[in-house]
Amino acid sequence: MSMKNRLKVLRAERDWSQAVLGEKLDVSRQTVNAIETGRYDPSLPLAFKLARLFELSIEEIFEDEQAG
Repeated sequence: MSMKNRLKVLRAERDWSQAVLGEKLDVSRQTVNAIETGRYDPSLPLAFKLARLFELSIEEIFEDEQAG
């Protein structure tokens, strides 16, 4: 099971490509794509990095689908 996330929307609001976001996070564009499409859940350190980058809490970016 994977988590829903707002990563694609947040990235688009800043006009960043997946490659640009990947560079900011030190991960590949493919990793960004996999997170956005729900094929991969980020590690906790990467989730914190995303939260700091977007100045949001982890919960504001990711939502556990089981939490409904």
